[in-house]
Amino acid sequence: MSEPDYVAGNRALWTETNREYTDAHADRAWRADEITWGMFGTREEEIGVLGDVAGLDVVELGCGTAYFSSWLARRGAAPVGIDVTPAQLASARRLQMETGIEFELVEANAEDVPLPDASFDLALSEYGASIWCDPYRWIPEAWRLLRPGGRLVFLRGSTLLMLCGLADEDATSTELQRAQRGLHRIEWPDGAVEFHLGHGDLFRLLGESGFEVENLIELYAPDGASTHEYYAHVTAEWASKWPVEEIWEARKTS
Repeated sequence: MSEPDYVAGNRALWTETNREYTDAHADRAWRADEITWGMFGTREEEIGVLGDVAGLDVVELGCGTAYFSSWLARRGAAPVGIDVTPAQLASARRLQMETGIEFELVEANAEDVPLPDASFDLALSEYGASIWCDPYRWIPEAWRLLRPGGRLVFLRGSTLLMLCGLADEDATSTELQRAQRGLHRIEWPDGAVEFHLGHGDLFRLLGESGFEVENLIELYAPDGASTHEYYAHVTAEWASKWPVEEIWEARKTS
């Protein structure tokens, strides 16, 4: 499969982001004692999305520096991290050497993974394939990689966040900035290309791809939260009033 037009630009963006921020963030994340979700650090033990992962084969689609896979490996899972950006994977390999946490890393587009069908019990994306890959490509690919009854869990920005986000990314409005009808590909001024579907379209795609949606968890900033140092365009005040992120849980049924 030829590489889609947006992949090279996103790879370049994440190469630079890794140099400026993500590599340092990865050092902290790999050494964290608990699993957290999203920009405001919602604790896994509070929401129980993953359950017991010991013994599970897990594929992380768009793993970046693979800190989430490292968390899963420490809890007995056998993860494989997939990412299209060599710089991000280099950070992951460095931290594998420093921490002794080892698992497979594969340089590949999460829309076209060079691994066999039905190889995994859990497919995961935490702000990886879930926003940087076309859902009409990566969700069917996740289905292919999962065993019957396997689960897909992914975190993305909320639909409301996408509808209120300003084109210049400097702030998030309290008013709608774009239409929900036809929401799919969003091109940002810095050249980044993200993908977001409205709830109805995403439910429909998951069902047509052979998944049954089991849960949708909307995340808010907790009381007393501070605006994230890197994602300052979404203030803690905004995120305390409206859902800033969503965790989707779906199961392969066909």
